[in-house]
Amino acid sequence: MQPGQEMAIEIEPGKTLVLVLMTIGATDEEGQVKVFFELNGQPRIIWVRNLDAAVKTVARRKAEEGNESHVAAPMRVRSRPSPVRLGQDVKTGDVVATLEAMKMETVLHAPRDGKIAEILVTPGQQIDARTS
Repeated sequence: MQPGQEMAIEIEPGKTLVLVLMTIGATDEEGQVKVFFELNGQPRIIWVRNLDAAVKTVARRKAEEGNESHVAAPMRVRSRPSPVRLGQDVKTGDVVATLEAMKMETVLHAPRDGKIAEILVTPGQQIDARTS
């Protein structure tokens, strides 16, 4: 689609979505592009990977579903300085990460007792949802 182009998408008989592409932002250093569009007249923004872009950073591992040892970001966020250190023992409920999204901070808690085996992000890094 090109900016300004409209598309009607029938998802089932009698239900049609109207999509209008508004604009496409610049590709960031991680190969992500912000796409602005309207869906049935409501403005929306999503991040999409630009497959043609030269990515300057390496994609991070995703947390494994069902692996209680992994603690993952709930949404796309930026990491803050870590409150834990490699090898540190943690108890259930201890704060193991501080994250920031849209100027709001949130914390991730240890789901169980354990020891910090890896810290995969550094302060200021952008983290995708479900990334450990």
